[in-house]
Amino acid sequence: QVQLVESGGGLVQSGGSLRLSCVASGRSFSIYIMGWYRQGPGKQRELVADINSGGNTNYADSVKGRFTISRDNAKNTVYLQMNSLKPEDTAVYYCNRKGWGTTYWGKGTQVTVSS
Repeated sequence: QVQLVESGGGLVQSGGSLRLSCVASGRSFSIYIMGWYRQGPGKQRELVADINSGGNTNYADSVKGRFTISRDNAKNTVYLQMNSLKPEDTAVYYCNRKGWGTTYWGKGTQVTVSS
């Protein structure tokens, strides 16, 4: 069973930064699409950013220019660097692994941005 464990969430003031990490168990980490999703209060879960096996990235319009996704295949880890945080970025952030007909989710980490 694949496990995804997120860390790095917390409380930060508007304009601040946080870096989220997600460590994945299992083999062949490098072949999968890794992504970060978020679910704010009263909202549906949405894609924040993802990165494929070739390192190509995709971002939600709302975070372009502020967030950066990256991966370290040697450490089975995907990161989300979040800069210039806004109160509307407040959400539970979930790590996701997709590929070969499977999808796995982490349990999430809370990010709260105060104004």
